[in-house]
Amino acid sequence: MGKRHLTAEQRALVLRLRAKGLTLKEIGAQLDCTMQTASEVINKAPIRPVRQDRWDPGSGRLTLAEREEISLGLRRGATFTAIAAEIGRSVSTVSREVAANGGRGDYRAWRAHERAHQRSLRPKPRKLACPRLAAQVTRGLKKWWSPVEISRRLRLEHPTIR
Repeated sequence: MGKRHLTAEQRALVLRLRAKGLTLKEIGAQLDCTMQTASEVINKAPIRPVRQDRWDPGSGRLTLAEREEISLGLRRGATFTAIAAEIGRSVSTVSREVAANGGRGDYRAWRAHERAHQRSLRPKPRKLACPRLAAQVTRGLKKWWSPVEISRRLRLEHPTIR
């Protein structure tokens, strides 16, 4: 965890977490930065202009603030039900979010938010960009297999590709 520069959103998160009573060590762990970096954000104004990296998820998606509340709830030892009630989401949403991003012990709001942002980017890589899969589809079509038959065959022979 070497020293690194934080975005404006991460700096704001440092200040919010400090206001909620987290220690510098806990803040550093939440943002994957050093205690020194967190301390500099709290004690000083930025020396150079900070790049804006703001991603605003669409409606129905968890926001960074909601992910922070999930993280703080986990830190308190709260149940998924209690956390879900706090943020006004279903228990399954909270459960899936935590499971997909490290579990109870390793969940970090900022890291989860960044992963969600990366998964939302378009265009997605095409499955048939893989020459092996494209060749197999072509062979199936030449044998007059239906698209359903081809897709089922691909799922059997390539279970890791989704």
